[in-house]
Amino acid sequence: MSTTEIDFIEIQEIQYLRDYQLEFVFNDGKQQIIDFECFLKKAQHSEIKKYLDINQFKQFTFEHGHLHWNDYDLSFSNDDLYEGQII
Repeated sequence: MSTTEIDFIEIQEIQYLRDYQLEFVFNDGKQQIIDFECFLKKAQHSEIKKYLDINQFKQFTFEHGHLHWNDYDLSFSNDDLYEGQII
């Protein structure tokens, strides 16, 4: 299946790897590994920095094709995750 046949990018599967790394599988078969550590360390807001606690980071939720933490306390667009760009 090519991206031209897909109406929108959706995450099919997320797997915790190690530290702050998650592996994503998207609905077109693309796989992406993203390390969230730099993003979390650069964050200015305490509500984001709290996810530097690895136990809190591991408590992500994957619902309806979207990744988030604590009822969307922290979330990212699927398009950004697909490109491996979290800012």
